[in-house]
Amino acid sequence: MKFGPASPSDAIGGVTVHTLRQGPLVLKKGTTIGSAEVEALERAGIRDVVVVRLEQGEVSEDVAAASIAQAVGGDGIHVERAFTGRANLFAARAGVLVIDRAAVDRINAVDEAITFATLSAFKPVVEGEMVGTVKIIPFGVEDVLREAAVKAAGRDVLKVAPYVIKRVGVVSTQLPGLSGKVIDKTLRVTAERLAPAGATIIAERRVAHEEAALSAAIKELLGLGAELVIVFGASAIADRRDVIPAAVVNVGGAIEHFGMPVDPGNLLLIGRAGAVPVLGAPGCARSPVENGFDWVLMRLLAGIKVTRSELMGMGVGGLLMEIVTRPQPRAKPETEGNSQVAAIVLAAGRSTRMGGPNKLLAELDGKKLVRVVAEHALASKAAEVIVVTGHQAELVEQALEGLKVRFVRNPDFAGGIASSVKAGIAAVPERCDGALVCLGDMPLIDAALIDRMIDSFAPDRGSLIVVPVSEGRRGNPVLWSRRFFGELMTLDGDVGARHLIAKHGEVVAEVPVDGESAFLDIDTPQALDAARRS
Repeated sequence: MKFGPASPSDAIGGVTVHTLRQGPLVLKKGTTIGSAEVEALERAGIRDVVVVRLEQGEVSEDVAAASIAQAVGGDGIHVERAFTGRANLFAARAGVLVIDRAAVDRINAVDEAITFATLSAFKPVVEGEMVGTVKIIPFGVEDVLREAAVKAAGRDVLKVAPYVIKRVGVVSTQLPGLSGKVIDKTLRVTAERLAPAGATIIAERRVAHEEAALSAAIKELLGLGAELVIVFGASAIADRRDVIPAAVVNVGGAIEHFGMPVDPGNLLLIGRAGAVPVLGAPGCARSPVENGFDWVLMRLLAGIKVTRSELMGMGVGGLLMEIVTRPQPRAKPETEGNSQVAAIVLAAGRSTRMGGPNKLLAELDGKKLVRVVAEHALASKAAEVIVVTGHQAELVEQALEGLKVRFVRNPDFAGGIASSVKAGIAAVPERCDGALVCLGDMPLIDAALIDRMIDSFAPDRGSLIVVPVSEGRRGNPVLWSRRFFGELMTLDGDVGARHLIAKHGEVVAEVPVDGESAFLDIDTPQALDAARRS
């Protein structure tokens, strides 16, 4: 290939190396020079232009790119017309991208002039999505190199496996403390995962976390025509002999693999009941965030068998985006227990809805309201009680005289509850791995409820936020893992942290309560009168 400058008349048949702009003339890179181009160049006063000319035995960049792209494109792949040395490949249907990695490497090893790039192997793709590109670096290559690349490709280097499984059955096992709302959300998330593949949940069953009950449910779903069964356990699979794998074996199935080097997603179980795959989902599969479960699920929906060697080869790149259920840097294992929880009593507000008096200093059963709340916190398993004061701080602190609490004053109390939350969180000792945020005007929150919430706080099992709930309503107080302290410190104004609970729904543990204890706050004179009468 000849490369260099030439006068316009001598450049005929050559291809421009650079885009030329001279006055009204714009001659784009890759333009083949003809008589019209020569006239335009001379009119613009350009004396020479850098061009390349192919020699005997060479082919143009577009010819090379097109032939290689056609060679690598397999079933479910559409190859676009080559332009400026590039031929792009697109998915002709929805499915999972299957790549012959060795063939890609062979093509790229032929010569530096020839490059072939693709998306990640086994990526779910939609129709029309670009999945690969062949790019020829110079303006032409030797035909023998093009032929070598085509030969290196072989067949079906790139193809899209269509989704073939459409009917999915889901079983959720249940244990005390697992809310029906969690299962409902899991089903919604699962349906959304299946939708791109055109698959639907044909039936779902909720049974006790017991081998016999689970076996019966799996057998029923198979009888209904499920082409894939997913089991969401109330408790994580701990061993190949645990409830979920035992139930798969009990229906005549087999366990193909347990565990994978992808986090989140470690505790994934792959089994088979006859020709039907059975997935024991890891806990992270309840969340819509991408995890190892997605990697396996989409392959199975496309009819691609996931072998043990393929699973164990997922370790490189298997550490996915940081999630709250994973230990944080510098986290100390000894703080993962549930005993070191500080209670924060928010007592800095101005009681504006009371019409003047400070509600926290009102008496209930002969005691100041704020003292009732503080005494309940002190009687609980909380390791320390922190009281945040602000409005009439001296009077509130006097009302708590003699109690073993630590006071933190919030100078910005007039700005709303967020400032008090931040003041309390900032005061939590390093030894504590959680904080229970209590409202100073909720006297019915007793030590027993606080203890139940602390007992439900289990960071090592993914229970990082604990809330009391009654008939689907979530109340107060709320127990937060230290892992959320950073987000709590971003709160602003007179808005609490309810949005954070919703954001991190997959790590919320709910503690059932009776009555209005978790909902009654003394905000008005009427509410105070009602509390005195109760």
